[in-house]
Amino acid sequence: QVQLVESGGGSVQAGDSLRLSCAASGRSFSSYVMGWFRQAPGKQREFVAGISRGGATTYGDSVKGRFTLSRDNAKNTVYLQMNSLKPEDTAVYYCAARDAIFVKISMNEYGYWGQGTQVTVSS
Repeated sequence: QVQLVESGGGSVQAGDSLRLSCAASGRSFSSYVMGWFRQAPGKQREFVAGISRGGATTYGDSVKGRFTLSRDNAKNTVYLQMNSLKPEDTAVYYCAARDAIFVKISMNEYGYWGQGTQVTVSS
């Protein structure tokens, strides 16, 4: 079991940066694949980024080159650095975890979810 709590969301202007954090409690954080998803109003939840146990990252096409995902196993935390934010990045961002080896882009592959943090980017 792992519990996830996101933080760091807020309202920014286009071109600004934000860093989201996801703190995990429970055992064996380092054994979990961690992911970030987002959901805008009226849209399906979308894969943003994922990081494997070993630190290998995968990104959604819409955020490649702008977002960077990292993990600190000593702090049981993952960080999503979001640069060059665009209005279309506006969404609720969710942290997720799966007890497996590989990153998956389907939300159905993740068994643990945080409650989400709102990111709003205005033009």
